[in-house]
Amino acid sequence: MAKIVAIANQKGGVGKTTTAINLSACLAYHKKKTLLIDMDPQGNSTTGLGVEKKSIGRSIYDVIINDVAIQDAVVKTPQDRLMLCPSSMDLAGAEVELVSQISRESILKDALSKATDEFDFIIIDCPPSLGLLTLNALTAANSVLVPIQSEYFALEGLTQLMETVKIVQRRLNPSLYLEGVLLTMFNNRTRLSVEVADEVRNHFDAKVYKTAIPRNVRLSEAPSYGLPIVLYDKNSKGAKAYQKFTEEFLAASKR
Repeated sequence: MAKIVAIANQKGGVGKTTTAINLSACLAYHKKKTLLIDMDPQGNSTTGLGVEKKSIGRSIYDVIINDVAIQDAVVKTPQDRLMLCPSSMDLAGAEVELVSQISRESILKDALSKATDEFDFIIIDCPPSLGLLTLNALTAANSVLVPIQSEYFALEGLTQLMETVKIVQRRLNPSLYLEGVLLTMFNNRTRLSVEVADEVRNHFDAKVYKTAIPRNVRLSEAPSYGLPIVLYDKNSKGAKAYQKFTEEFLAASKR
């Protein structure tokens, strides 16, 4: 049965989509059958894996709004063992359409229940907000993984995210837990990055991964070629960091 991990942070620009793409690709590289679900209306995980939005037939929108089976909405990616359920422009209006739905927070959970035996991991790239799309992801997930940029306002807004997680635990998904916190865009040569890392570790303790993802030009370039970093430049600092992080993730997941 698949482990479902929601990657969430309502603060934009923290490396959430980069982490979703590259964790998924590295899991597939480790021979884990992986499904990445692009729940962000911006669709950056979709284009970052080389899928043209104009060529998409069915998407995650059809799954949560039109009751399409998740298996009928997945597409192949350049990475072996990695499948993608793409985003589409229609997803931008899904929050409004979900308001009137019965059990609106559990629609994704119900859809994924029919596909968990087909994958080892299901990774959900959440939108940078705490609306109904993110609530659906948190209700469906076993755990939530939080990327944090190594900058001055790193912890800004995280209190609200963790409060949302507690509400979901209390009302919708009692078994949801914090998978871990990942430091991104890290530069160990700057005092600020080191201070932020110390602050985050003081706040989240052992839940912070030992591996931090550095700023890396090749990592930034990879999405424009529609490739995860392990296919674009597996010898880059970014690729090595995501491989190391994935090994740490797998060890903690015991899979």
